[in-house]
Parts: sequence; structure tokens; C-alpha cells
Amino acid sequence: MLTALLVRRKNTYWRTENKTTEMLCPPRTSDLGLLLIAVFFLVDFVDSDNSCTDENRNIRNNSSPLAEANSRLFIEMGSRKVLCCPDVLLTNILLTTWKITLRGQTLCTKSYDKEENQTSDNCTDERITWTSRPDLSPDLQINGAAVTHDGTYICEMVNSTGNFQHEYQLQVLVRPEANIFPIKNKTVVCEAVAGKPAAQISWIPQGHCQSEEETTSYSNSTVTVRSSCSYSGNVSTVTCLVSHLTGNWSLSESLPSVIGISRPSESYIRYIIPSIAIILIIVGSVWFLKTKGFRQCKFKNPAPTPAVDEDEMQPYACYTEKNNPLYDTVNKI
Repeated sequence: MLTALLVRRKNTYWRTENKTTEMLCPPRTSDLGLLLIAVFFLVDFVDSDNSCTDENRNIRNNSSPLAEANSRLFIEMGSRKVLCCPDVLLTNILLTTWKITLRGQTLCTKSYDKEENQTSDNCTDERITWTSRPDLSPDLQINGAAVTHDGTYICEMVNSTGNFQHEYQLQVLVRPEANIFPIKNKTVVCEAVAGKPAAQISWIPQGHCQSEEETTSYSNSTVTVRSSCSYSGNVSTVTCLVSHLTGNWSLSESLPSVIGISRPSESYIRYIIPSIAIILIIVGSVWFLKTKGFRQCKFKNPAPTPAVDEDEMQPYACYTEKNNPLYDTVNKI
């Protein structure tokens, strides 16, 4: 189609060149614009063809009767997906039927009978619909995929030459939330929370690691994977690699250069310093009380000495105070 347009445009250009040379540039400019338009058209056409899954392209090119193909298909929760039927001319199709078996539910069908121009549908999920009118396209679409859309989807097409079938095993993926954090001396935890299916966790560098899985929700089959690694030596930075069908994550965490530098400092502030303060308060209180009592004893006035009566004096004192007549006589002489 593009070649025909360019050839047609080239003939117009040569006819214009025979008439006048002033018309040379405009045709060249328009040819460039035509080429760009054609390229955009082709790109859009290719993008629109991507609406069907790649696994279904082979069966679309197979026109033999009783052709069957099976595909395992993964889609992320909340996304939109188109499921395609075998590529058979719609003018020859007599009956198109989608057989859908969702997880934990019974079979339901969507069908279109061309001869009677009638559709039948006993599926209750409103997010599973035809991409357009079934007489124009037999493809099926899932709008806002949920974990309840896990299951088997089969497209059967019947014409005068036989049956064509394509089967999808569909699994809805749930993107996990990746986290990394330290818990104690050079021990780091990496986790992938609520993923479907379970994520894979690896470490750089390798340490002494332990992993565990925990079912986050039984209703949507999500799983939390948690891995803890302990390190020794001069390891300063570790990296956790989380791998999942919805994407990959790389998370890094720095480790303390000295083992136990963070936690002991916290304990020192929380326990040791208050204990030292309490001891200082007690010792200071005792010292203060002793000092105060010493000062009271030092500056206390002494008690007055009680008076002693002369009668209570010792006999020796009384004797010495009496006159001796002998000495008096000697003194007179």
C-alpha cells in the first residue's frame, strides 16, 4: 500500500516537473509528509496487533481444522488483557464459544451463533466481556484483572471444515512490596510483602541467611517472603535482590563499622546514665546530711557548769581554809 502511494505520488511529481520547474520542491515536501504519515500508520497497525498475546500468533496462522494450542499466560493485577481466538475468517465461522472456568467456580460460557445472530452468556463476572460485537471480533477481554480471574479460558470456533481451539491457563500476578531494615548487630532483614506468587530473595555478599514464607491472605493467595542475614568482619554494605514475575528490586543497607555500636550506645543512654545519676544523688544526699549534722555539733553553745556548794567540797579543801593557831603564834613572835 505504501509503495503504491509513493509510485502514484512520483508520477504526479514527474508530470509537474514537465510543466514547470518551480513545482519541484512542494512535491518533495509532500512526499516526505506522506512517508511520515505512512510510517505512523504502520506503527499504529503493529501496536494494535499486539492486543493479542504472542503465544496465540502461531495458532492464528494455522488454518487446519482441529487445530489446538495451549498457552500459560501471566497478567498483573489491575491490568487489561485481550485473549484471542484462532485466526479463522469470520465469514466462514458458524459458532464461537468461550468456555471459562475460574478458580473455585463452575464452568460458564459466552457464545455467538452466526446463523441465528444470537449470543448467550451465563458468566456473572462483568469484567470479562467481548472486545467488541462478537460478529466483528471473537476475542475476549479482561478489564481490571483480579486474583479471582485465575483459571482456564478456551476459545472454540466452528466452521464447515471443522473446529479450532485455543486454551489459556491464566494466572494473575500481585506485585510485592520490597523492604530492607537492620534489626541488631550486623543483621539485616529483607522482605517481599504480599506477592503472588512468592518472590525470590538473594543477597550480595552472601552471609549467614535464613528465609521463611508466610501466607499473607488466603483469599487472594498472596505470600510474604522474609530473609534475614548476619554478617561479620569488615562488611560495610549489603544488597538484597528481590526477583518476581512483576519486576526486580535491588535494596541496599549500610552496616556499622564496629559490631554493636548502635545498640550498646542506645542501652548506655537508656540504662547506665540514669543509674549513675541516681547513685550520685544518693551519695550527695548522704554527704549533705552528714555535713549539716557536723556543723550543728560544732557551733552548739557549751552547757553552763553547775555551781558547787561549799558543803559539798572535799574535806581537804575545807581543811586548808581554816586557820592554824600554831602558825599564828609563830607569826606573832
